[in-house]
Formats: sequence, structure tokens, C-alpha cells
Amino acid sequence: MNSAASTPVAQLNGVTRIFRVGMEAVHALDGLDLEIQPGEYWSVMGVSGSGKSTLLNVLGCLDRPTAGSLHIGGEDTGMLDDDSLSELRSRRLGFVFQSYNLIQQLNVLENILVPLQYQEEKDPGGEERARELIERVGLSDRSEHRPQELSGGQQQRVAIARALVNDPDLILADEATGNLDTRTAEEILCLFDELSAEGKTIVFVTHESSVAERASHILRMVDGRAESVTVSSGAGGEDLP
Repeated sequence: MNSAASTPVAQLNGVTRIFRVGMEAVHALDGLDLEIQPGEYWSVMGVSGSGKSTLLNVLGCLDRPTAGSLHIGGEDTGMLDDDSLSELRSRRLGFVFQSYNLIQQLNVLENILVPLQYQEEKDPGGEERARELIERVGLSDRSEHRPQELSGGQQQRVAIARALVNDPDLILADEATGNLDTRTAEEILCLFDELSAEGKTIVFVTHESSVAERASHILRMVDGRAESVTVSSGAGGEDLP
């Protein structure tokens, strides 16, 4: 467990997110409190409509809370304008989506480098780091290929390398194995296990218990609230208040 004195990678205090559907107000998040410390691996579970994706969007600064506050690395995101939020995302966050979200016109190397294009200062070591990541995810012979020339598993490996190229404080993954066959999904999950073992902080949304149990913390959501937070069996199986 991390020291209580460390600055949380992400901290939500009383976060509410309300969407309007006609005349009805839908509380996608309802007063959620959450603290994610450096090196923790969180899985988020819940039925459709429980608030999982909204939570990920808020954590990723892709959506703003209706009420409450979000701090990323101690920085109050509510005080940032859109340009500053884009800069924060490019420096501190990495995203892995179920549908990969690769740019079809770009090759593997170019896709991995995309997050660095949003940083205010050019990263001189960016391309070298991207090439190292291509090798790490096992695509050394595919760097010039475009997404349509890759399998689903290969595209997700590109997405993971893209999420890592800015050395983010927090990796956010939304059903990252949902479109993959069982064998390929296991390979991707093993890669997340390796990243966690290296000290990366991860939040992984999933509907599969077997996937969730690989994480150190399991957040179960119901109606936009935290029903429970559990330290997984690998970390002691302890329910937290």
C-alpha cells in the first residue's frame, strides 16, 4: 500500500455528473468520492448505466463534473480551461479504448506519436521511445503498417504503446479486451499485469469478474455511486470502507 503522505494520482470529491434526457435529470455519477494512489491497479465494474464510462471520461478530463472536484496529480482540473485540460491530458494521461481509436491514415509509428503532438514543448526523445514501445508490444516488423493491415490484437497493442508514449501518470482503459478473442485478450491482460508490476497506475473498466480480479482494487458501481471497494484476493481480499 502506498504511503498516505503521497499525492494521489487522481482524487474525486463529491463528483456528480448529470445529463438531461428530455425533462429528466439522469445522475450518471452521484456524489462519488475516490482516491487513486500511485502504482495502484483499479478495475471498475457495474451493469450498463452504472456510471463506469462516465467515471472514466471524468478521470480522463474528457468530461467535466456537474458538481464536486477532480484533482489530477494535485492539480484542480476545475480551474483549467479547455486548452489547459488538453495539455494536462497529453502530459499525465494515457487512454486505451475498446475500439482502438487509431487514425486510419497513419502508420503504427505515427499513431503512437499522436499524443506528443498536443504537448506545448516538443519531446526530443519521443520517436526513440515510440520505437522502443513498438518493440515491447511485439510489432517491430509492423511499424510502417496502417491499422487496416493489422489484426484486432495488434491494433490494441498499438493503442497501448500510444497510451505509454508520454510516460503518463495514469492509464485509463475502457473494456480494452472487449473486442478480442480469448487468447489475444489474455496476452493484452498480461501486458497490463506487467505495467502494474512496473508501478504504473491503471484504471480498467470491465464487466468480467475474471479480468477485474487481476487488479489490486475493485470498484463496484451502482447508479453512479460506489457500492463497494475491495482489495482483490491477490492483495488480501479485504473490503474497504
